[in-house]
Amino acid sequence: MDAWEYAERHDPHALLVSRDGAIERESYGGGYDARSPHPLYSGTKSFWGVAAMTARREGLLELDEPVSQTFVSWKEDSRKAAVTLRMLLSLTAGFGFGGLGSSVPTYDAALAMPLRTDPGTRFAYGGIALQVFGAVLARKLTALGMTPVAYLRSRVLEPAVCTVAAWRTLRDGTQPLPTGAQVTARDWLAYGRWVLAQRDALAPCLTGTDANPRYGLGWWLAPTGTPPDLLYASGAGGQALYLVPSHRLAIVRFGKSASYKHDAFLRRLFS
Repeated sequence: MDAWEYAERHDPHALLVSRDGAIERESYGGGYDARSPHPLYSGTKSFWGVAAMTARREGLLELDEPVSQTFVSWKEDSRKAAVTLRMLLSLTAGFGFGGLGSSVPTYDAALAMPLRTDPGTRFAYGGIALQVFGAVLARKLTALGMTPVAYLRSRVLEPAVCTVAAWRTLRDGTQPLPTGAQVTARDWLAYGRWVLAQRDALAPCLTGTDANPRYGLGWWLAPTGTPPDLLYASGAGGQALYLVPSHRLAIVRFGKSASYKHDAFLRRLFS
């Protein structure tokens, strides 16, 4: 079974393939079409390492600055005092699993949560660390009168010609960073093309850690048996934005299937 047969077997809502900026394949299902926004779920995480790189270029932050530089109360906890923004974005800050879906904490709740492990030593997938990063970024953007999502739209999504149709709101009125965005397949493809064009400037986003060599700053990195420069954004149900610079390739997959596996699709694609 080749990659496309595998993808079609798992009830895709959208499948787009673009090479050299031209769409080679585009199909829809499940009641979706080219105009339909679709939830990204944790694919939303792929925006924030990119936004952090933009903020670094503008002098708003450094990836290796401690959270305690912004929230001085973190200096009172020896482990929290060692947490950097890079650790938050690479999910190695020391928080446990959780903080996704309906359990995404507000900024204040995330800041108050304890660490489970020493910073930088373990990878733990979840949303808490991204919410702490959101709290830091929100504080730094106060002078600009912008929220993190407004900054993302202005500095990243508008240049990428990617429109977010909707974004979930938490009970305190803020929009969560680890999940919640909805875009059309073509808009997410536009974001992917823009990331491909900016790849050299985004190198820190595409570098793994000792704790997890396969995860950068919001992006998953190449599985065994695929091109080493491959990267992808991933969301629950098999949402995916696959980018392969060496093949000048961008692929969007939307769907709702617990059995769809990124590695299975990608290994078939490059076998």
